[in-house]
Amino acid sequence: MANIKSAMKRIKVIKKKTARNRMVKSQLKTAIKKFEEALTAGNFEDAKAKLKFVEKKLMQAAAKNVIHKSKASRKVSRLATKLNKAV
Repeated sequence: MANIKSAMKRIKVIKKKTARNRMVKSQLKTAIKKFEEALTAGNFEDAKAKLKFVEKKLMQAAAKNVIHKSKASRKVSRLATKLNKAV
């Protein structure tokens, strides 16, 4: 455990940021899973709506530096390709 006051503060800050990052990543995984479930069920209109939501969440995560912006773009592109192939 840290003894220096500033180091103790950094530990608290890192814990908060880690918790936020975990929460955002978990939300992303859930949103992607729901999109893929709608796609496999053959509900294309619902899948399109969910893709739009997933894209928004991915870009928000990239803006907050939770994930890299290239990773967000790559995921959106791959999910859109999945949707287009299914339709």
